[in-house]
Amino acid sequence: MLFFLMTTALIGFPSLSNAHGDNDSLLRLVEVRDFLGGQGWFDLHQYRMGPEGGFVMHWSRLVDAPIAAIILAASAFGASESTAEILAGSIWPLLLYFACIFILIRAARFYGGAGAVLPAIVIGGTALYFIGTFSPNSFDHHNVQLTLACGALYLAMIAPGKSRAAIGSGICAALMLAVGMETTPYVATLGLTLTVMFLIDGDHERPIARNFGLGFAGTSALVFILTVPTSSWGTGDARCDAFSSFQFTLAVLAGGGLATLCSLEMLSGTIWRRSISIVCMAITLGAVMLVFFPQCLAAPYGDLDPRLREFWFAHITEARSLWQLLADDWISVAGRYATPAAALILMALRRRRDDWRREDTLVAALLIVAFVVSAWQVRGSPFSIAFAVIPLSAWIGVWRQHAQKHPSGLASLRMAAAWIISFNFSWTVAAAAAVSIEDRMEPQLDAASAASCDGRQQFLRLATEPATTVLAVSNLGSPIVMYTDHRALASLYHRNVVGNLLALDAFLGSEADAKAIIKANRVGIVALCPGNAETKLLATRAPDGFLASLIKGQPPTWLEPIPETAGEPLELYRVKSG
Repeated sequence: MLFFLMTTALIGFPSLSNAHGDNDSLLRLVEVRDFLGGQGWFDLHQYRMGPEGGFVMHWSRLVDAPIAAIILAASAFGASESTAEILAGSIWPLLLYFACIFILIRAARFYGGAGAVLPAIVIGGTALYFIGTFSPNSFDHHNVQLTLACGALYLAMIAPGKSRAAIGSGICAALMLAVGMETTPYVATLGLTLTVMFLIDGDHERPIARNFGLGFAGTSALVFILTVPTSSWGTGDARCDAFSSFQFTLAVLAGGGLATLCSLEMLSGTIWRRSISIVCMAITLGAVMLVFFPQCLAAPYGDLDPRLREFWFAHITEARSLWQLLADDWISVAGRYATPAAALILMALRRRRDDWRREDTLVAALLIVAFVVSAWQVRGSPFSIAFAVIPLSAWIGVWRQHAQKHPSGLASLRMAAAWIISFNFSWTVAAAAAVSIEDRMEPQLDAASAASCDGRQQFLRLATEPATTVLAVSNLGSPIVMYTDHRALASLYHRNVVGNLLALDAFLGSEADAKAIIKANRVGIVALCPGNAETKLLATRAPDGFLASLIKGQPPTWLEPIPETAGEPLELYRVKSG
């Protein structure tokens, strides 16, 4: 952890002043500011995004609370608001980074013995560092989810000797689900794996499955009470993309049902009784979903407007698939997929031997699912990379011990090869061929930030304007609400359907279309970032549209250019009254 802190300090803490395009971290801090400013615990509206009245975000207050606590603690010692936020931006990701590595070390030691500890520290620490999930100012919830996922796996692994650890595993699983629905595949896989283990080996797995179910159901009920207002407890207010009555109902039925059948001999005394009970429970869950929550059976973004799918969702980096990355970003493929693939190969080879263990089943199940998810959407790759650390560390540990017992040049070479193969960064370097540490330094980060307008510096002039609604591409929504007092009409969030469609219609439409939208939504400023990728995309798709005319330097007469921003990365136009 201290090495991570020192490395970040040496390059000048770039992320503490600029998020460099991490819209989620920016908006999370805005959400924390609003909460500390008096916005209610149950009120998740983002009032300064979208049309007037804003929209309700799908995030959880469970992540806002500890960040807010750090800011309050720093403020209590006399720190200013900005200093307190900087401290939170360093402390919060660092604590999660430490916790995640600590868990991976314990898991690797349990899985591969003492020889796996050093490899887990080294390859685990570097892997988590280079995926960027724990970088300074990472207020996004993905680092929380990754830490909880590793915790749930580790506690499930050690449960045979400490059955109460299964309660902790269930708690972690429920919190993963409460923080964000992206972790549903991992929660379902862990629960299903423990259930199958109980089905096969009822005597030994009974207390583990029971305690996991109790922890999962109990925590889900507590989270529901703490984060969902009573006015939304009905099935009619269920949200498929955030923790609501839908997730609560299924979690309590699944967890409570598993704990019940594990506790009653008449339901689980034999493998046939367990089979019948589990099938009945599955049918019940399916029926409840079909009858009360049929809307959640559809694809997550199945009803997304085709225009948003084409111009927005298809270009979100974390939503890209492995096949898309193979076409144009094979360096990322090497860094994100090579070590999980190596771990899967190792586990497949181990499966052919007779020493397959319970912990192998748990690690393999989650690693396979995480790899499949990452092939579908790249956002799953941090999970597969983290899970891969466990078998890879054990593999290195075996060759370390072999090299110690039978020292030779060949043994040392094999051990070195195991180390190199297990580093995700070594695959990135090999793929890039010319990448060096200097390529990641601050000056180039600043240049890229300036071109795409995602740094604080580009919004200083906009912040001096009286608060109004700003029309800009969706990539600039989070920086606008973070660095200024303005409202952003468009943003990178699927619930802001109205605002995003209005922005698209304005930018892709004619001058008359844009004027009508701007007037109807009381837009006061139009912000243009010619270097932004989204701006270039929209201008290319509509070369005669309103946005393209701005890029050509042909603003309509009802827009007044703000002189100080001419030629700057972010050009501003004030809407004339009347």
